[in-house]
Amino acid sequence: MRKHYIDNLRWFIILLLIPFHAAQAFKTWDEPNYIVYEPNALISSVIVFFAPFVMQVLFLFAGMSIRYALNTRTYGQFAVERVKRLLVPLVFGVLVLVPPMTYLADRYHNGYDSSYFLHYKKFFTFITDMSGADGGFSFGQFWFLLYLFILSFVLLGVVVVQNKVRPHRSDLPERTGCPLLIVVLMGLPLSIFSELLSVGGKSFVEFFYYLLLGYYVFTNEKLIERLQKFGYIFLAIGLIASILNVYLFLFSSTQYPVLNTIAVYVSEWFMVLAFVGVGKKLCNRQSRTTAYLRTISYPFFSFHFVFVILFQYVFSDVFTGNATLLYLVPVALSFAATFFCCHIVIQIPALRCLVGVK
Repeated sequence: MRKHYIDNLRWFIILLLIPFHAAQAFKTWDEPNYIVYEPNALISSVIVFFAPFVMQVLFLFAGMSIRYALNTRTYGQFAVERVKRLLVPLVFGVLVLVPPMTYLADRYHNGYDSSYFLHYKKFFTFITDMSGADGGFSFGQFWFLLYLFILSFVLLGVVVVQNKVRPHRSDLPERTGCPLLIVVLMGLPLSIFSELLSVGGKSFVEFFYYLLLGYYVFTNEKLIERLQKFGYIFLAIGLIASILNVYLFLFSSTQYPVLNTIAVYVSEWFMVLAFVGVGKKLCNRQSRTTAYLRTISYPFFSFHFVFVILFQYVFSDVFTGNATLLYLVPVALSFAATFFCCHIVIQIPALRCLVGVK
């Protein structure tokens, strides 16, 4: 049976990527970005609030989805599907969608004035910090597909070995469940894992941990029932920690690094638990609208950032000094353009294949 709440929360998070990525132009800290405006703490709070948990939720859901997929597919069928759903959109994105973003970034930051086609060569030969802000190579938003593709096969290897060594071990969670206190304590290693095998602040170890949790722990229906029961408590704790994190990082006149770090990880774990518990309670349903949003979630992920950068570049000289318009106008136009683009893409079989739509 399809888990509609996972589909619905997944497309909800993907929709959030437009205001999230648009806010990166206003960061108050030193970090490269395709477009950079005057720092704005209020707009930056969008990033600081959501950054600790949004991608973590997606990796957790990916682990859960892998478990459900392997219940009905052979290992070979699963591998082929991963290639179609992750590797093909990754290659398409890096070859077609990220180069225009770095081209606009190079024009904006460095005054690049040669043709886009000449810059296309630079994209693949100029490798620096891989942020794309200097016009060089970048995976852009497709780092997520790269990580997920690699880690999915690592998890598949773990499952294959486990099924050979202890073939019935994976059934244990369904029979016994997992105490809620133990699940809460599973958030403790995150502060360590987030620093291991980290590339650009994105840890392979942390995200693999979420895949493992999704596969082995959060597919347990008894646990999900417990998370539903306490979901609003987790949400309250997560929101308090998230707001505290925003305040300490952006608005406090005094630095409290230890408290700020604690707030980050409490926000991360309790918001993840809240997404599962409250999400299952409120979002486990399907309609024509939700089914459509599920269908376009893959192309939306692929195309949204291109439009954000394009509109921020276009309006950078139009609304100079007006942070509100520089943020809201590109966000609104990016939503409109991305939805329109997605609607066209899902009508064309070849394009559906390139962006991972079934």
